[in-house]
Amino acid sequence: MRTTSRSRLCPVLLAATILAVGLLWGIGSALARSDSPSPSGSPSSAATSGDKIILRVGWLQNVDSLNPFIGYQNISWGVYGLNYDMLVRYDADTLEPIPGLAERWEHSPDGKTWTFRLRKDVKWQDGQPLTASDVAFTFNYIIEHDLSNFTAYTGGIKNAVVVDEHTVRFDCATPKVNMLQMWVFIVPEHIWKDISPQDAENRYRNDPPIVGSGPFQVTEFKSGKYVEMTANKNYWGGAPKIDKLYFVSYTNQDTMVADMKAGSLQCGEVPRAQFEPFGTQEGWTTNKAHDDVFEHLGFNCYTRGPSLGNPVLTDWRFRHALSWAIDRDKLAQTAWGGGALPATGFLPSEYWKPPIDYHWEPAAQDKYTFDLQKAKDELDAAGYTDTDGDGTRDYKGKPIELRLWALSEKSEYTQAAKLIAGWLRQIGLKIDLQTMNEGAVNNGLYNYKGNEFCPDFDMVVWGWGGDFDPGFLLAIFLTNQIDGWNDCGWSNAQYDALYQQQNAEFDEAKRRDLIWEMQKVVYEQSPYIVLVYPLTLEAYDTGRWTGWERQPSETGSVQNYWSYLNVHPTTTAAASKSSRTGMIALIVLAAAVVVAVIVWLLLRGRGKTVEESQ
Repeated sequence: MRTTSRSRLCPVLLAATILAVGLLWGIGSALARSDSPSPSGSPSSAATSGDKIILRVGWLQNVDSLNPFIGYQNISWGVYGLNYDMLVRYDADTLEPIPGLAERWEHSPDGKTWTFRLRKDVKWQDGQPLTASDVAFTFNYIIEHDLSNFTAYTGGIKNAVVVDEHTVRFDCATPKVNMLQMWVFIVPEHIWKDISPQDAENRYRNDPPIVGSGPFQVTEFKSGKYVEMTANKNYWGGAPKIDKLYFVSYTNQDTMVADMKAGSLQCGEVPRAQFEPFGTQEGWTTNKAHDDVFEHLGFNCYTRGPSLGNPVLTDWRFRHALSWAIDRDKLAQTAWGGGALPATGFLPSEYWKPPIDYHWEPAAQDKYTFDLQKAKDELDAAGYTDTDGDGTRDYKGKPIELRLWALSEKSEYTQAAKLIAGWLRQIGLKIDLQTMNEGAVNNGLYNYKGNEFCPDFDMVVWGWGGDFDPGFLLAIFLTNQIDGWNDCGWSNAQYDALYQQQNAEFDEAKRRDLIWEMQKVVYEQSPYIVLVYPLTLEAYDTGRWTGWERQPSETGSVQNYWSYLNVHPTTTAAASKSSRTGMIALIVLAAAVVVAVIVWLLLRGRGKTVEESQ
């Protein structure tokens, strides 16, 4: 038998075969992987997968829980707001309430009875109809079991009553002006009725796929890596123009920016140092967004039960004195790199606009400035002096030592804490600065001794974000929110009374005046020292994507409900996708031709071998 010619020919054919099969396999694999997690755990950077359109947004935080009764991060609530609906939506330009699940509503002359007429065409993402029973269940579930994530909104509501299949009535104990500003996500009764309230508020994970009625559905979640949301093509408000939305978590902002420049992300926050240069990046737009956010130095003010905090912090005169020892301008320029504004009241400036501007600004003579000597003088007057001359002030014969915590997840907080620690040491306080992760900080703020609330911290640098009405940020200082949103444990009867008054005041100008008075009380009592109002320095791809919307239109961010509903590739990007698809088709065709040639050669070779052997 002859083997020589076959031995010479086979390596060439084998290599060609491997190449052809490899091309086919590679193309198939690439298509299969383009909308699924890569080996690194983050989603692939491909913008399309077959006919699917994929948007990726970078985040510097991680979703803390998919359960809306547990999660507290802003980004977590952003996910909830896409997976679930609320009774109303908010106009992208003006933030005014517009129809959502409810097509229309009315209230009684005294403001105590509100009636909402629901849409009749809404379905849950598992196909079941959404009715007034779901709405009533959601609110009663919160009210009856005091589920603290939403009680800042539901306060004053006695109950929700089903009038008919598409009408729900709310009976309130007092007039309730913020009924159209309740960020309460409507959950499906047929799922949540089987979940105990204790589990809902403590341990229920709410694993994907999450059944809601919103424009997107969480279909996959990898903590610390990404959230995958799939478009609800049957959404009552119109199908999103994309097929999948990924929120990708980063621990390093420079890495995120590099991925944006590489085209792996279509939107994300940009560090101050790179913000101006990024504005010249072809096909990208930058935006300085003013959000309803403030950063603060918070104190353990709790006096209504046991506390492991330093007792000097329960004295408003001590906290007031410290307000003079904070250089807010330097914090804005140094810790926040110029990406923040120095703060006064806890409702940010530049967010609300006239005629109803809820931000309060103290008079010039009352405004805290950076004055270390004044801080020292006020501490002396309040009795916190250095009795033994060792350089540290004393309380009841012991040196005043305070723990100052900063969250490790945000570099601005750690830099701010270092500056603050230096200033407080200069006025005679011993400061133990600790950088801790968010979980450890939360454990201290919400510490228990047995079943009794017992906060175990002194001071912490952190921040808050609100929504389109001041009501939520006002509520975080209420006595009834202690062990809930009120993480400083501060209680003030005057503040509580003012809150109730503004919550029942339908005259916008009168309500504003009450809200200004509330900010003044907090400013003087200083349960928080408000540091800065951070700007959201963001960049988004406008070369290949269109449909981005700022909310509100003049000052807001593009990372919102309306953008995600309407953003889509530009005509150029679509053409590029078509070209890519055509190229793949040509490669597949070429690979098929190679395979055909290989088969022909193999068969031809086999024929010659048979003839020669005869």
